[in-house]
Amino acid sequence: MSQVKSKDIPRNVDQLQQASHKLDTDADLDVLLDEIGDSRFVLLGEASHGTHEYYTWRTRISKRLIKEKNFSMIAVEGDWPDCYRLNRYVKGYENSGENAKEVLKEFNRWPTWMWANWETVALTEWMHKYNKKLPPNKKVGFYGLDVYSLWESMEAILIYLHKKDPIAFRSVQKAMDCFEPFNIKEGFSYAERSYGIPFSCKREVQDLLVNIRNRMPFFDTDHEAVFNAEQNAFVALNAERYYHAMLSGGEFTWNIRDHHMSDTVNRLMNFHGSDSKIIIWEHNTHIGDARATNMKHSGLINIGQLIQEEHNKEGVMRIGFGSYQGTVIAGYNWGAEMKKMQVPKAKQDSWEYLLHEAGPYDKLIFSKDIENFNYPIGHRAIGVVYDPGYEYGNYVPSIIPERYEAFIYLDTTKALNSLHIKPDGLQMPETYPWGV
Repeated sequence: MSQVKSKDIPRNVDQLQQASHKLDTDADLDVLLDEIGDSRFVLLGEASHGTHEYYTWRTRISKRLIKEKNFSMIAVEGDWPDCYRLNRYVKGYENSGENAKEVLKEFNRWPTWMWANWETVALTEWMHKYNKKLPPNKKVGFYGLDVYSLWESMEAILIYLHKKDPIAFRSVQKAMDCFEPFNIKEGFSYAERSYGIPFSCKREVQDLLVNIRNRMPFFDTDHEAVFNAEQNAFVALNAERYYHAMLSGGEFTWNIRDHHMSDTVNRLMNFHGSDSKIIIWEHNTHIGDARATNMKHSGLINIGQLIQEEHNKEGVMRIGFGSYQGTVIAGYNWGAEMKKMQVPKAKQDSWEYLLHEAGPYDKLIFSKDIENFNYPIGHRAIGVVYDPGYEYGNYVPSIIPERYEAFIYLDTTKALNSLHIKPDGLQMPETYPWGV
C-alpha cells in the first residue's frame, strides 16, 4: 500500500510540521485564498460523504470565495433535478420553496444524508440571503453534476414542456414510452432488464436532446429554465448510456460518470460567461487527480484530472480533505439504514497517520511544500458504504503532491447531521469499491 518505511517516519513527520499552516479560524484561510489567486476552478474534496467538518470547512472556504473573489456557483456531487430546485430557492425564484429545509427534505435518493443535512441547510440559507442584494444575472447558483437521475430528468422536461412546446413535448413522451416497459423507478431497473438484449433507448434520448436544442428559440425568455431543460436532456442521454453499460461493468461506467460531470462543469461555465468561476464539491476520489493513484492502472479517469488537463491555464486548485479519527454517517450496504459509525484511528504509515504524528491539530498543507513526498502512500477514502471493521481496503495509494494542490487535515471529526431519519429504500449499485 505504501512505500513509507518505519525508519523514515521521523523525517517525514518533521517535514510535515515545517509545511503545516494551523487551521482554526476563518482568518487562517487567508493563505489559501492567496494561493487560489485568480483561479477559475476550485475543487473541494472530502474523505467521506458523512463528515460534519468536511461540509463546514468547505462552506467557510466557499463563502469567502463567493464574497471576496466573485465565484459564480457551487456545483456538487448530486442529481441535477434536485439541485436545480435548490438553485431556484437560493436565487429567490417565484414558488421555489419557503426555506432550504423544505427543499432539501425532497432529496430522497439514497444516500439521502449527502445533501439532506443541516450543514447544507446552513450553507444554502446563507446563499439565499446573500443573493437578495445581487441583480438576477449575478446571483450565485447551486447545481448538481451527477448522472443518476434518468427518470427524474425526463419528468422535469415533461413538466416544463407540457405548455411550452407541444412538438418537443412529444419527443419526451416518446423517450419515456421507450423506458416504460422496464418499469423504471431507478436506472438500475433499466440496466437489469435490458442486459443481454440488443435493444436500448439511446436513439430516443438522442432525439429528445436534439429536439430541445432545435426548439430552444421558441421557448420562453427565462434563460435558466431553458438551460435546465436542455441539461435534463443531456443527463438523460448520459444516464441511459451509464445504466445500459452498468452490468457489463468495470471502469467504463465510472468514466462515463466523471466525463459527464466534467462536461456539465464546462456547460455551466459557458452558460455563465467568460468571467465565471466555479466551486466544485465532490469526494476526494473524484477531485484528486486519478493519475496520482492506482486508479490510473485500472484505466480510470476522474473530474479532477479532466478539469486540470483542459483548464490548467485558467487556474485549477484541487484541495483534498482527510482526518485521523472520529465518527461518520454511512450504511453497511447499498440502500441500508444510515448509521453513525466510529472511524478508527488511521493505519500506521498512512498519510493521515503521518499528519497526526506531525501534531494532533487541524492544518493546511500546500503540495508545493512537500514535493519530496513523491511516492505512493495510503490515503483513506470512506464511501457511503462503509464497515469500520474492514479498514485495509479503504486506503488508496496516492502520490499526494500530484493528486492535490493543497490538503486540509482535520484531526478528529464527527458525523454529519441528517434531515432524514430512515432511508428511502431505493437501490443503486456501487460504481467503485469505495461507493463514492
